[in-house]
Amino acid sequence: MESQTPNRWKRFDLWDERPLRLDRFAKEDPEHGFSAVRSPADPKPSLRIEGGSVTELDGVAAADFDLIDEFIARYHIDVSVAEEAMATDSLEFARRLVDINVPRADVIRLARGMTPAKLVDVLQYLNTAELIFAQTKLRARKEPGNQAHVTNAKDDPLQLAADAATAVALGFDEIETTMRVASNGWSNALACAVGASVGRGGVLFQCSIEEAEELAIGMAGFTSYAETVSVYGTEGSFIDGDDTPWSKAFLTTAYASRGIKARCTSGGGSELLMGYHDAKSILYLEARCLCLQRGMGIQGTQNGGIDGAPITYSVPGGGREIFAENVLAALLDLECASGNDTRASSSEIRVGAKIMPALVAGTDFICSGFGSILAYDNAFAASLFNGEEIEDYLSLQRDYVAEGGLTPLTEDTALDVRERAVEAVSAVLDELGLATPTERQKKSVIFAAGSAETETLSGSEVVDISARIRSRVTAVDVVRALHKRGFVHEAQNLLMMLRLRVSGDYLQTAAIVRDGRVMSAVNTPNDYAGPGTGHRIDEERWQAIAAMRGSVGRADMIGRRGPRPHAGHSPFALTSAGTAAPGADPTEVVIGISPAWGISIHETTAGHPLADVLEAIVRGVAEAGGTSRIVRIRHTADTSFLGLTAARLSGSGYGIGIQAKGTAVIHQKDRLPHMNVELFSTAPLTTIDHYRRLGANAAMLAAGKSPEPVLVEYTGEAIHAKHHVKTALLFALETAAIEPSELPQEMRWEGMR
Repeated sequence: MESQTPNRWKRFDLWDERPLRLDRFAKEDPEHGFSAVRSPADPKPSLRIEGGSVTELDGVAAADFDLIDEFIARYHIDVSVAEEAMATDSLEFARRLVDINVPRADVIRLARGMTPAKLVDVLQYLNTAELIFAQTKLRARKEPGNQAHVTNAKDDPLQLAADAATAVALGFDEIETTMRVASNGWSNALACAVGASVGRGGVLFQCSIEEAEELAIGMAGFTSYAETVSVYGTEGSFIDGDDTPWSKAFLTTAYASRGIKARCTSGGGSELLMGYHDAKSILYLEARCLCLQRGMGIQGTQNGGIDGAPITYSVPGGGREIFAENVLAALLDLECASGNDTRASSSEIRVGAKIMPALVAGTDFICSGFGSILAYDNAFAASLFNGEEIEDYLSLQRDYVAEGGLTPLTEDTALDVRERAVEAVSAVLDELGLATPTERQKKSVIFAAGSAETETLSGSEVVDISARIRSRVTAVDVVRALHKRGFVHEAQNLLMMLRLRVSGDYLQTAAIVRDGRVMSAVNTPNDYAGPGTGHRIDEERWQAIAAMRGSVGRADMIGRRGPRPHAGHSPFALTSAGTAAPGADPTEVVIGISPAWGISIHETTAGHPLADVLEAIVRGVAEAGGTSRIVRIRHTADTSFLGLTAARLSGSGYGIGIQAKGTAVIHQKDRLPHMNVELFSTAPLTTIDHYRRLGANAAMLAAGKSPEPVLVEYTGEAIHAKHHVKTALLFALETAAIEPSELPQEMRWEGMR
């Protein structure tokens, strides 16, 4: 039967199976809102001021202003600098953003007088690398931070407390919760407030729910910040949400008056998703949002796509646009929680690429919702990074010496804080007559990776608990309950947050609380002015970042007992029988072992005991009719020269050179050093049977035959990433054992089976 000829290059079949193919890429279509930065409908920058009032804004006369134009004209445009700002050439101003000789304060002063179209016109001149540089300079607070999502599929208060405590231990400065069942908001708030009080304290907390309910939860003392005040870049989007810029401004004032830090949420793509994009580019609409927010007087924003990140990322140039939003927020002197709270791609490569600008440059909160829980437990929907990828993110901090706000967590610490949090919240629930969790329920949460593994409170029980908290419990009651049940440290931490509500110190731009001290753009401003300035990771912090779980060093390779005899690792013993002499047996294959073989190294990178490897090679030589002799070569550890030296000592002219880490060659005495006959270079994948066949091939070559080369199968795995650290450490032991002036030693193998 004749086989069919493929009708496409088969690599496309492979590409079709990649996670990337789950993403959908949008064609650029400005008329229908699919335009990242430049749309024909975007207005040209313009501003006219008469008698101290704005009479034209980006080509729109005052008589034709919509709600957004009107608010921006009244409250954002600083008429004292507007003429100078609008007259400044956009390219010239863009260059000032990346000029270390131009202070941050100078560019921010002029940005207050720029219209949305002017701001977009400036940013269009910056490529992604320049946006990263600009963000480094423009960030409000000196040291970057991070925010976590803490939710679960069951709205279980025990798990919420445990996961909140875990997020605090990881280093998050803020945690945010929401719920699957809206009426569970009060239970979630109490649980997260208790969990966030375990450990270092000072972590700000938000419960994301309907705005009036969120304010009520805040007034009861459970939350310390809010960021669900959504604003939009088109009038249609505002009207569709039954809102105006003025109603949003009033709400943020209500939060601030109760000592609750607030920021708005915008982010490109929201207007496109709502169907009110007005054919404008995504960045232009976000510029309008940010000018609104500055006019409202709010201290910060959550932007960078947010829920609209996936659709923005689908548009050509979408990744750059998302980060440009963050830069624009910083240019307007707003605290920036830079999104990264939505899984914008199924491709892990695109996910990693998306986080890098914010991570390298640093923003006030690199994620406005890192999923500290597993993706399926994230009630906001999966974040860019979730609990599954926390260590991936930690490795990025370590790889690029970047301050990402997180610290590696030991297994003991994780269990300690989770147990403490579960016990604390259980004590509070019991003391306040809300519930009495069982030991079985508590233990199921402490050890569980996610809610699918817990056996805890039922959904109806949680609803009932939340209703009773809403009717009669405040944060002060929780403080009393904690203190009464012996959780004094946690009670003090929660009380500290309530006291800060009264002082209002953390209402300042980009405020966080570290070691009981408020740090903000006011008392720790970003002072970056080029190399050696701004935030720098000190030695103590660097040691914490670098301490990745699973890191290995020299001591891990040789063990704490140091070098030990070969017989201590197996029933075999190699002893010296004097200087090795050239052989005369034409069937002989000399096996040249490396200097550290069986002395400081006892197994290959694949984990094979060296005794088993040596036995397999000897057995293979014998099976093919050859004889073997073992020689320790001491003047070199290079595989090629081990093999060549062995071949020159061999009666047949063929030898095997093998390093203790497992790399091996077959060599012939008359060849150039690196022109071996066969090479086993992928020691981590080499099996015992491969070594047996290597021995057999060497014996067949000695007999004048042409054996089939042994192929070590490789399927494309990242063997270098997995094994190079071990390889380098092992080879350092090899080179340390070299004695350049020593001749090869004949070795006697005692105890051979």
